[in-house]
Amino acid sequence: METCFDDLRPYYQSEIPPAMRRIADSEYLPIMAAFVFPEKTAGEVRDILLNIRTTDEFQSQIMYRFNREVIRKSANAFTWSGLEHLEPEKRYLFISNHRDIMLDSSLLQTVFYTHGFRTTEITFGSNLMCSQLVVDIGKSNKMFTVFRGGSPRDFYRNSMHLSEYIRHTVAQKKESVWIAQRNGRTKDGNDITDQGIIKMFCMSDSSDPPRSICDLHPVPVAVSYQIESCDILKTRELYLSRDGRKYIKRPDEDLASILTGITQPKGNIHIHICDPLCEEEVRAIGYQHPNEFYKSAASLIDRRIRHGYRLHDNNYIAHDIRSGRDTYAAHYTPEKKAGFLARYEQMLQQIKGDEPALRAIFLGIYANPVDNSEKV
Repeated sequence: METCFDDLRPYYQSEIPPAMRRIADSEYLPIMAAFVFPEKTAGEVRDILLNIRTTDEFQSQIMYRFNREVIRKSANAFTWSGLEHLEPEKRYLFISNHRDIMLDSSLLQTVFYTHGFRTTEITFGSNLMCSQLVVDIGKSNKMFTVFRGGSPRDFYRNSMHLSEYIRHTVAQKKESVWIAQRNGRTKDGNDITDQGIIKMFCMSDSSDPPRSICDLHPVPVAVSYQIESCDILKTRELYLSRDGRKYIKRPDEDLASILTGITQPKGNIHIHICDPLCEEEVRAIGYQHPNEFYKSAASLIDRRIRHGYRLHDNNYIAHDIRSGRDTYAAHYTPEKKAGFLARYEQMLQQIKGDEPALRAIFLGIYANPVDNSEKV
């Protein structure tokens, strides 16, 4: 059965040492070493890599250090909540809102590692596999491929294959899985689960959709950044794609977003692990057609994520600026508001265009989570 998923799966343990050698021989090793191990030489880091034999060793010796450095260099605080909802020996399907290409899932692994939980396998878009180096780092870090693009027939076949792999991973391999609630990051501040994701989960066992999804033990996850990841880049993309215009990414745009997300100041970061979905509440949805179930189940996940989302001062500042009122003034200081307006001015300097439209998009990224919280 496992060989059926060779095109998706992370590396086997036997594939880790060759991957470590390729990473150690990469021309980018000095740059990566300086970020993750600022106190060591590139040669010392190379020796560490060449002695790694397993995925667990790669995660504990490299990725855990990487996440710590990201937090140390770009965040004021990193907090989490909701671990009490999980059983350490149980495996789950974590369905997360998606604000940063890499860090949403990577930082969650740090929470699990710190508290003795097994880390998860992680979805990894085929569009991001831009080099052997990226593939080696990703697949050594328990990432598996989600194929993007193709014809409708390709899409159906890839969705079925992915569904089968996720079910196999949770039920047979006894590994948890992280997946974003939608294809692509949330760019406008509205965390919305794609009902197609729910349909995909059920494709590998469609006889009883409520049981099918609950067999995967789904757990919504809400990640919140005080300074939205890639906020200026997201504003630019939304601005250029407004009014139904097709936005075409530059060849290096995904990589630029990954690097920006890693290095950009983030302020405070919070991850909340929501209550797992239970079969009783999922069955209580009620439906006449499977598509109604997929839509309602997606809405249930949305409510969990929006309830667990940690609103920061920037969210309240943007909402008050957009509304022209001081409804949430108790949640921020004049100094914090001045800092947010300075970032807004920085955005205007980097993107040329219709200022009212840019203003609405930029403020919406931060203000919309407040509206969503009020709805919950």
